[in-house]
Order: sequence, then structure tokens, then C-alpha cells
Amino acid sequence: MKKTLRTVFVTAAIIAVASSFMFATTISSSTEDHNEAALHAHPLPLSANFAGEKAPLDKIDVKERFDREMIINTNLHGTTITTIKRANRFFPIIEPILKKNGIPDDFKYLCVIESGLANAVSPAGASGFWQFMKGTSKDFNLYIDEYVDERYDLIKVTEAACKYFQSAKNRFGSWTMAAASYNRGMAGMSRAMESQYVEDYYDLFLNQETSRYVFRILALKEIMSNPVKYGFDVPESEKYPIVPTKKVSVSYDIDDLALFAKEQGINYKLLKLYNPWLVNTSLKVKGKVYEIEIPTKGI
Repeated sequence: MKKTLRTVFVTAAIIAVASSFMFATTISSSTEDHNEAALHAHPLPLSANFAGEKAPLDKIDVKERFDREMIINTNLHGTTITTIKRANRFFPIIEPILKKNGIPDDFKYLCVIESGLANAVSPAGASGFWQFMKGTSKDFNLYIDEYVDERYDLIKVTEAACKYFQSAKNRFGSWTMAAASYNRGMAGMSRAMESQYVEDYYDLFLNQETSRYVFRILALKEIMSNPVKYGFDVPESEKYPIVPTKKVSVSYDIDDLALFAKEQGINYKLLKLYNPWLVNTSLKVKGKVYEIEIPTKGI
């Protein structure tokens, strides 16, 4: 009987522990589910526009496509935080160039979705902040040779992007279509319009990448314009600062850029970081004059 009683007590203890564990697991799972759901709890904005052109969110498919990009980008925490930090350094360079060329400020968000505000290189060979292809670069006066690649010169390539946007706007009469054509190409957008008998981006049936393209821009515009609302409260002190530089005009060949950097009081690493368009260890100017940026702080 004592043995039976002991067995009952042990069994009861095991059941109690197991029940406690199961209850704790259920609470933990429920909490995780709640936290996961909270990530998606941001209400969709009631309106959205690109360059003043309204997105027809009253259309079910348009609303859902926008919703998809909002959900994705509000949950890409590492990428979005890094982009917000970079924007503090690079938007002040991009914004005045857009303004000078009569291009709406919203196009800076196109740059964001193209490269994340970094000198990225795509599998297809598109390079730089604005992701110009080598062949296209020649059409917009971006010089490329074995020593220089101006796709990596943020000022020059932003000027080139502005020329594209203005040309596309003149062709399509819409900034939204101009933005979409940056992904699909002007000829590709024209073919789609002609074959489908519509002229509005939001009415076109397009390949997946171009179909999502403007919505990604709209999502990044909304998130980066209201970062705290979407959980990206990045203190000003943690955003990447604008680094002061001085310009050195070079109209002569440089056989050793590392030695040139040392003569300027910096190292080769910093020379390349602030002048990514220098793509060799030497520079042949070939009759041109180049402005080389030399950082004067944080070196």
C-alpha cells in the first residue's frame, strides 16, 4: 500500500510539472504570436502619392499591393534602420540636385529602393546609388574607363538620373510612369501601354518587379517620412553625419594613388571611401580635370 501511495504521489507530481510546463509553453507561444502580430499592426495610410500624383487606394488590388510593401518594409528592421541612418548623410547631397533640375523630391526614395543608398552592384552589372548599366551610362554622359567609373560619383550620377527622369516625364506625361520606366525601360512601358490600351501605371499588368516598383517607393517614402510611427526611432546622434571634405583639383596623371593619399594626409582606404569612382590604383586623366574629395574630419 505504501508503494502504491508513493506511486500515486510521484505520478501526481509528474502531471503537475508537465501541466505547468504546458501552460508556460502556451503562454510563451501566445505572447510570441501577439508580438509577431504587433509587427503587422500598423494601419495602412488612408492616402499615398508619388510626386503629388495620387495612388488610387480605393482600388482593391492597388491597396493590397501597397499593403504588401508596407508590411515587408516595416519588418525589414536592419535594412530600414541602416537606410535611415545613411539618408542623413546622403539626402542632403541628392535633394538639391533634384530640385535644381526640376525633379520632385520623392525621387530620392527611388534611389533608396534601387541601392539602399550605397554603391551596390547588381548581378546584371548595374552599379552605384542609381544603378546605371554601363551601356546606359554613355547615353547620359557618365564617363567610364579602366581608371574612372562615374556611376560611383554621387553628384554626377544624380545629375544623370535627373536627365533620365525629365526625359521619361516628357514622354509619358506622368512622374509615376517616369519612375516605373526606370525599372522597365521607356520602350518596355510604351509597349505595355500600347498592348493593353491603358496609360496609367496602376491600370497596367506588368512583370512582378515593375508591378511592385512604385509601391516600394511609396512604402519607403511613408516609413522614412514617419519613422517613429513605424517603430524606427533612430536618435539623431546615431544617424551617419555629413563628413566635411576639401576638394583637390587634379589635371595630371597619378601613378600611385596610395602615395597621393599619404601626401594629402590620409590613407588609401579613405581615398577610396570618399572617391569610389576611382576604380584603379592609379589615375590617367586623359585631358580631364577631376575633383578628388579629401576628408578633413574623422580621419
